[in-house]
Order: sequence, then structure tokens, then C-alpha cells
Amino acid sequence: MMKMKRLVAAMLMGTMTLSLVACGNSGGGSDAAGGTTEPSTTPDAGTSAKDYNISMILKTTSAEYWQFVLKGAEAYAAENEGVTVEVKGPSSETAFDEQQNMIETDLTNSSYDGYIIAPLQSDMVTKLIAGQTKPILAVDTNIDAPEILSFVGTGNEAAAALGAKAAVEAAKKAGWEEIKCIEIAGVQGDQTNTARMNGYKKGVNENGGEFLESEVQYANAVADQAVTCMEGIMQTHPEGIAIICANNDDMAMAAARAAKGNEAYKNTIFLGFNGDKSACNAILNGELTMSVAQMAYEMGYKSMESIVKALNGETLEKFIDSGADVVTPDNAQARLDTLTKQLS
Repeated sequence: MMKMKRLVAAMLMGTMTLSLVACGNSGGGSDAAGGTTEPSTTPDAGTSAKDYNISMILKTTSAEYWQFVLKGAEAYAAENEGVTVEVKGPSSETAFDEQQNMIETDLTNSSYDGYIIAPLQSDMVTKLIAGQTKPILAVDTNIDAPEILSFVGTGNEAAAALGAKAAVEAAKKAGWEEIKCIEIAGVQGDQTNTARMNGYKKGVNENGGEFLESEVQYANAVADQAVTCMEGIMQTHPEGIAIICANNDDMAMAAARAAKGNEAYKNTIFLGFNGDKSACNAILNGELTMSVAQMAYEMGYKSMESIVKALNGETLEKFIDSGADVVTPDNAQARLDTLTKQLS
């Protein structure tokens, strides 16, 4: 009987010990000194505290320039776990209704945490985003609306003035005595187009040239219309023009092709804007004189970086400059190498 009592007591003691151990494991662990530690508050490995899904709506995705913006945005997302971006754009830079539909659709999509928009029509976008509370940034072209936290892009007027100054200097070296400039412009009324036009005008006039404002030709930012504009310029000015500047590289290259073989235009300076791969190749091949280079990849990257900062509660600068440079035969190869790497 005594042995039985001892056995029962031992069993009871073991049960109590197991219970204590179980209770101790639910609230913490034992440290080396026999005390207890606080329960861990570290999240499970692989869990992101802040996951953001961003909508980026560009002016189009069909042009090379916008592919660099896209690549820059995707590069930021790839480098930052938990951040995703969905990039889209209309079929062309005159497909206004198409972009409007994209913006309207994405603004009502609750899966997006923020928006980056390159507007085809800033006034239209201002109305569409009225009252929105999620972060919205403008890229490439600004949007005059209180909902816009920041504009990420090129200082277009200053950049165009820089290019125009270089073009005037090149025209002087090419032997032009009367340095007149005609612009083949993009879409009339577009904010970016207007800023570049103002910059071209300033850069030409302040450096000894004459910007023929009354003879600006609008080509809606497309190459085939630029050809038509250039043909008209050659008819009006059979004596030649020192500088033809354009709102983008596609139009500048198209104008240069249209003028090829015209003796009066053999020394004309053809100035583009964007500094993309095709422009660099054209400059290296003698088919384009120079281009104002936007940093499109950096623009896409910085816009993503900035909207994530906004989502994290940081205050942004109203304008974030992505930079600009002038591409000439002297630096075109280095620029081309950089762009090739960015698109790979």
C-alpha cells in the first residue's frame, strides 16, 4: 500500500511539472539564469509590413521614350520588396479618350494605393482626380490640381533653352550668318510642348539667333506629320534655315530625312528632344545634329520612389527634377551605352 501511495504521488508531481512547462512556453521562454523572457514580437520571415500597388498611366507605351519611363518604374519596384507597379498607356499621344478611360477605371479600383499620371490633357485630368484622397503624382507633364503632391520630370523650358543655345553655337560653326530657327512642335495646347517652345525661343533669341514664332509648325508629335511640315518649310524658305528644332526626336529625325538632298539645308542644325537610342544612333550616323536628353529612366524611377515616400507619410518637394543634357556627336556613344543597359 505504501508503495502504491508513493507511485501516485510521483505521477501527480510529474503532471504538475508538465503543466508548468506548458504554461511557461505560452508566455515566454527561460533564460540562461533560470528567469523568463518576453514573448517575441518579430513578424514571420518574408512578411512585408508595407505592400503598395501603384497605377502608372503614361501618355503612351508605344514610343521608345515611354519605354524608358516604364523600365525605370519597374526597376524601382524590383528593388523594393512589397512594391508593385502596373504601367499602361493609350495607343498614341492623341488618344485622349483612351487615356481618360484608363484614368477613370483605375481611380475606382480599390487595389491601387497611389497613382502616377502623365497627362495628355492636364485640364481633363484635373477634373477626373478632383476630391481623390490617395497619393497622386504627375510625371513628365505637370497637372495643376491640389490633389497632385509632386511633379517629377524635366524642367522643360530650361532644358530646351540649353539645347537651343548649343544649336545656335553649332549653327555659327557651320557658317550660318542669319541664324533663324523654326520649330516643328507637338500637340498644340499641351503644357510640355508649350514649355519647350518657350525654352527654344529663349535659348535662340538670347544667344544671337531669331526664333520665328509666327512660323511654328504643329505636327501632333508624330513623324509623318513632321515630314509634311518640313516640306512646307522648304517651300517657304528655299534659301534654307539655320536651325530646325522639334518637340521630340522622332519629328526631328523625320524632318532631317525630308530635307536630305536639299543643298540649301545641308548645314541646317536639326535639334530633337528626348535623347533616346534612335536619336543617339542618328547623331552618330550624321542623320541628326543634336538632341536635348531627358532622363526618362530616372524619371520613372524617381516617380516610384517619391510616391512610396508619400505613402510612408513623407512630405515631397513640389517639383522633382529628373535632369537633362545635350547629346552631340561627342557624347552620343556614351549616352547610347547607358540607354542600352537601362533597357536590358
